[in-house]
Amino acid sequence: MSLQTSDLRYPIGEFSPPGTVRQDQVDDWIDDIAALPGELRRTVSTLRDDQLDTPYRPDGWTVRQVVHHLPDSHMNSLIRFKWALTEDRPTIKAYDEKGWAVLPDSREPIAGSLDLLDALHGRWVSLLRGLSQAQLRREFVHPESGPATLALTVGSYAWHGRHHLAHIERLIEREGWS
Repeated sequence: MSLQTSDLRYPIGEFSPPGTVRQDQVDDWIDDIAALPGELRRTVSTLRDDQLDTPYRPDGWTVRQVVHHLPDSHMNSLIRFKWALTEDRPTIKAYDEKGWAVLPDSREPIAGSLDLLDALHGRWVSLLRGLSQAQLRREFVHPESGPATLALTVGSYAWHGRHHLAHIERLIEREGWS
């Protein structure tokens, strides 16, 4: 169960990494990642185009942009995992998520991104469930935030999916669209 706040930017609070990551936490986070595509699809399935084009908060992205952002972000994460698993502590490439969110494909219908997220998470979850403790301790280096273990990154991306899903759910509640 996630924390709910009145902060439109962080409706479930900010990610708070545990000091020590336990295997049961990793397993729960993987379950969250596995569940996200279905939960997102159910949440947005009845929204009309004008609703999809509504920002989830003032100066925030539209629902459509959030839906497109999730596979963009999670694709980058899967690649980072593969680099960390096949290279020695690689420095990964950051990307301009705000810039990506305004590219022409961010205005397209969301069906393709929902399908992509479903397929992507299928592959990602398969990889994650097969990782050993030693593999989960492997690291990559983010050029802005520094080193990160794969175990903690699983938690960060589980939070990321719940975070953006909550953006959309809170907007639907505030607007009375349900």
